[in-house]
Amino acid sequence: MLYADIIANNLNLGVRQVEKTIELLDQGCTVPFIARYRKEATGSLNEVQIAAVRDLLIKLKELDKRREFVLQSIADQGKLTPELEVKIREVMSLTELEDLYLPYKPKRRTRATIAAERGLTPLADEIQRQYCCDIAAIASRYVDAEKNVNSVEEALAGARDILAERVSENASARAKVRNIFNRSAMLTSKVAKGKEEEAAKFESWFDWSENAMKAPSHRILALFRGYEAGLLRVHVQPEDDEPCVAALERQFVNGSYESSKQVALAVKDGYKRLLAPSIETEFYNVLKEKADKEAIKVFAENLRQLLLSSPLGQKRILAIDPGFRTGCKVVCLDAQGKLEHNETIYPFTSVREERAAINKLEALVEAFHIEAIAIGNGTAGRETEEVVKRCRFKTPVIAIMVNESGASVYSASDVARREFPDYDVTVRGAVSIGRRLMDPLSELVKIDPKSIGVGQYQHDVNQKMLQASLEDVVVSCVNSVGVELNTASRELLSYVSGIGPLLADNIVSYRNQKGAFKSRRELLKVDRLGEKAYEQCAGFLRVRESDNPLDRSAVHPERYEVVERMAQSAGATVEELMQQKSLRDKIDIKRFVTADCGLPTLQDIMRELDKPGLDPRAKFEIFEFDKNVTKIEDLVEGMELPGIVTNITAFGAFVDVGVHQDGLVHISQMANHRIADPSEVVHLHQHVRVRVLDVDIKRKRISLTMKR
Repeated sequence: MLYADIIANNLNLGVRQVEKTIELLDQGCTVPFIARYRKEATGSLNEVQIAAVRDLLIKLKELDKRREFVLQSIADQGKLTPELEVKIREVMSLTELEDLYLPYKPKRRTRATIAAERGLTPLADEIQRQYCCDIAAIASRYVDAEKNVNSVEEALAGARDILAERVSENASARAKVRNIFNRSAMLTSKVAKGKEEEAAKFESWFDWSENAMKAPSHRILALFRGYEAGLLRVHVQPEDDEPCVAALERQFVNGSYESSKQVALAVKDGYKRLLAPSIETEFYNVLKEKADKEAIKVFAENLRQLLLSSPLGQKRILAIDPGFRTGCKVVCLDAQGKLEHNETIYPFTSVREERAAINKLEALVEAFHIEAIAIGNGTAGRETEEVVKRCRFKTPVIAIMVNESGASVYSASDVARREFPDYDVTVRGAVSIGRRLMDPLSELVKIDPKSIGVGQYQHDVNQKMLQASLEDVVVSCVNSVGVELNTASRELLSYVSGIGPLLADNIVSYRNQKGAFKSRRELLKVDRLGEKAYEQCAGFLRVRESDNPLDRSAVHPERYEVVERMAQSAGATVEELMQQKSLRDKIDIKRFVTADCGLPTLQDIMRELDKPGLDPRAKFEIFEFDKNVTKIEDLVEGMELPGIVTNITAFGAFVDVGVHQDGLVHISQMANHRIADPSEVVHLHQHVRVRVLDVDIKRKRISLTMKR
């Protein structure tokens, strides 16, 4: 079966859609480019579907690569029969492939290989045939002191070891046991002996048991974290061995001969000593992968929402990184985010210093024509907000609390050192806070997503899988918003379709040497940026100062000629067509359909002409915490408060109510009706009203509800 057929069947897509998607991927096209500019070819598949095709294609290719290795390995041993080759070529999962390979896989010395070395394989074969009554007489022939087989019982024990390994390596037997595990395996946890005190934070799992395949991802990861730390003993196995042993006996035990009894003993030993631990390890990995995927999905969606947070836009910003003892670092940024001034104020050391700090802030706002103040929400954030509110500015200025998660990571990074080589980490951190108010996406792409604080067990999951998923999210967000070519950082440019870090560096170098780009087409003058890269990136880049108005839009240069023909048919210029809805209303787009430019693309073009370069992000809304609540001690049960959703997990959402410690709204407290997923109710950075259920000051835990 061809890749396209398999993928189409698995993803419930049309074979032709998948074939064209694979063809485009093989040509080096990116997921955002295919989704946005090749809708006719794929039947308008979206980014998620295209990424799913890509990921399954990679898995199938990896499976085939492993398949060829297995075939070659068995052939080299001289054991590849036509029947076995057919079986290997027909399997469609890595698990089935490994089951078939297991008997031929090079292995360390085992009890079975030792028995074979002692010449007991023929005895095992004879016992397995199960027609002999006097098995002791047959076994006596294999007693040989030189081979270290000193008795009939030793001969029989060695033969059973060989049979036990055969049972554990039999593909059909493994499938039967796997099926029983899948139905009835329990995930159990007990505290490791002598670790009760050290494992106190895992107390909930000291005596835990539930159906393994129904366990939620966050619980699996919590248990496995305790297991990996050596604090919990975790098992994944059926409560009773009998169903598995019975299934194996039905497969391997025939009749009631003495030899049959030997086989039954071997079956029990093979299951308990070899097969059960092997399948348990497999299911441990299955559960881990399942939990990883769920956690990564939550993290990815949180990251998407965070990156697409509403931007304040190009405003002159005064940003403050608050601090009590070390003072508050203050920076002033122009409308493009360029650092113009920095200094430190100490509003919390004395009344005199507080007055001096207020005077300084008032003076800076006036001197640098500040339009908004960004205040980091970490230590001393609410107190700094109160100081700012006591200022008397001569012009209207808004003050916004900004989530500063990851700002310290950025400030110590190579990116920050390259941007601000002459400033220390405190200045860089304050700049990051101010810039992320202006444009969260442009600033957050400079930080490792795992450091932004919106994940669930992000350090416990498969890091390669996590990195790939988060990379997809960042690329998707950057390309959906679009990037201004003449102001974008190298980090932002590197996520644009078809560019990457090397070309991003080359673009910035060209810009520094030659000045601002005057058109999209000028990109082709950048070192190593050829026609293919240009095709992939051009539609996602904007050149606001270009003479061609389409360079300011998401219309791809390959379609400029179509727009020009539309304008000509309306008796207007392209600029006039973009500015006047009445002219666009006259156009019948069906007249412009061609073999490679169908209605989906033409409809996209018309939407873009209507609102060229439209930012898909929501409009910025100002939020204020309750002015009477600034620390956890101020919270009282039953109190209603405004809050901001800061993190969404599988079990609920965390909400910042302005006390330096986020509260948890458990999934059961998110709505008056039952929900399966917190994202059904809230999204990241949503402004919500919550009520305090419980406050544990000692453990710094706040329980909240959104129920009315």
